[in-house]
Amino acid sequence: MTASNTISISYADARTSSGDLLKLGIMVLLWGFSWPAMKICLLSISPLWLAAIRFGSAALCLFLFTGIRGELKFPVKQDIPIIASVGLLQMMAFTVLGLIAMTKVAAGQAALLAYTTPLWVSLITVVVLRRSLGKSQLYAVIAGLLGIVVVFSPSLLNGQSAAIIGDIMLLGAALCWSIVIVHVRQHQWHSSPLMLAPWQMLLSALPLMIIALITEGIPHINWNTELVSLLVFIGPLATCFCFVISLAVGRRINSVSMSVATLGVPVIGLFSSILFLGEKITLAIAVGVVLILCSLVGILIGPAKMGDQQI
Repeated sequence: MTASNTISISYADARTSSGDLLKLGIMVLLWGFSWPAMKICLLSISPLWLAAIRFGSAALCLFLFTGIRGELKFPVKQDIPIIASVGLLQMMAFTVLGLIAMTKVAAGQAALLAYTTPLWVSLITVVVLRRSLGKSQLYAVIAGLLGIVVVFSPSLLNGQSAAIIGDIMLLGAALCWSIVIVHVRQHQWHSSPLMLAPWQMLLSALPLMIIALITEGIPHINWNTELVSLLVFIGPLATCFCFVISLAVGRRINSVSMSVATLGVPVIGLFSSILFLGEKITLAIAVGVVLILCSLVGILIGPAKMGDQQI
């Protein structure tokens, strides 16, 4: 994350260690496996309560973590906008839309569409920030849009309204995250991202709990060892632990490497859903995966030449 209007990137970073690569791999695996895990939890818990439990448990862990490190402080007013943006859009809206969508579509497909964020960041950059795309990035955006159409096509052709709504919600989730990415690039940081993270997660969890209580009441959950294990995995591990990893490693490797690595999340999400949930890869999903992943790679590395570039 940076406070300037541009992000400096390069293909290689001599400081990248094998330890950082290992941590990055663990993060991608945990994020990827979290998609089928959330799908299983949705059999026992509603989307609102699942999101509230996820961010409530993650917030508690981060408050403890930053407190032990002596980094727990109240945020300054200049950082309130970024706390609101990340907490309400990236965490609350992205997660709730994704969870509701997974009651309508397969978990692997959900992971694929939810991680189309670089595509929407590019479009926001053109439409809102009035910046132009390079030719390779333009082709990549077209390929990504075509891939989304291919993924949508079975639901559209078969008139499956629930699946269409689910797909649209996933694209809405990706758009929410994309808005936050653009905001993060523009924000003038006064506190470190780690110091703000507990407050962002708390801001996400509290409204979710209130809304869930008002609309659904106290949940009647059939607690068992598997469900508790999955909730611990989704909250403290895949949310809190991976967030800390992303901040630590993200400071030592270039942004292109970090962004391309996270493209492994929808791939892991797709194949782990096949493994654990028995989901099938249709021709539309297979073609869509190829088009969307090629698009995202092209968007992320398209402007980079030899040496550092500004995007």
